[in-house]
Amino acid sequence: MKSLRQAQGFILDMDGTFFLGKRLLPGALEFLALLNRLRIPFSFLTNNTSRSRADYVKKLMGFGVREADARVFTAGDAAIRYLRVNYPGKKICLIGTRSLRDDFRAAGVRLDGRRPDAVVLGYDTELTYAKLVRLCRFARQGLPYFATHPDINCPTPDGLIPDIGAIMALVEKSTGRVPDKIFGKPDRNLIEQLAGSLNVRPESLVMVGDRLYTDIAMGTTAGVGTVLVLSGETKREDLPGAEYRPDFVCEDLAELGRMLEAERG
Repeated sequence: MKSLRQAQGFILDMDGTFFLGKRLLPGALEFLALLNRLRIPFSFLTNNTSRSRADYVKKLMGFGVREADARVFTAGDAAIRYLRVNYPGKKICLIGTRSLRDDFRAAGVRLDGRRPDAVVLGYDTELTYAKLVRLCRFARQGLPYFATHPDINCPTPDGLIPDIGAIMALVEKSTGRVPDKIFGKPDRNLIEQLAGSLNVRPESLVMVGDRLYTDIAMGTTAGVGTVLVLSGETKREDLPGAEYRPDFVCEDLAELGRMLEAERG
């Protein structure tokens, strides 16, 4: 994408893009107001499965986002959709937070940590050694093994902390197994799903995020526009030699808003 004039819809990452921990990032609310004024549809998309969709909606509204604008799709939602289609009625061992477990149960997924048919690893900020032992045991037994997303680290106001990718590395070292399927970004199928929900053509979307190997990788492989914001994990010095290069680079949503308004306002 050579110009933001072509954008007919935006997909916005949250952690490191819209907020960082309990802090709203510069230009976040103003960017949503601009999209609404320009009548450009948008949706939030996060790989972080430490919270449920309902929790994220509540968090966004706590920052001042209108309920009508708090449209959220998570990697957990992608995992649930896959399990309901491919493992209907099967018992799932979910390594995840209480919040994520509530999402799975609400969607009708049967959870069983003792004799499951498959195991799913989420971003478990309540992780214990006992959970790790259970996960490795089931992986070693050859059960179907899935992960909600691949992020290695999660940005916080105090710096990066281990995300699910770090746990996957531990499991691989212990068992020799890597997940049979990883949901969430950079899975290009998410673009098709979100384009449908926003009622726009997939190729007219723009993915905005702070990670090269998830946000920008997904947008690039799906053939949509990409914007990297430097308010989260990725720094400008990470760009040279990167496998996936964004169409645009901005310090934050405030700068992106100024760029979009200059072209479309």
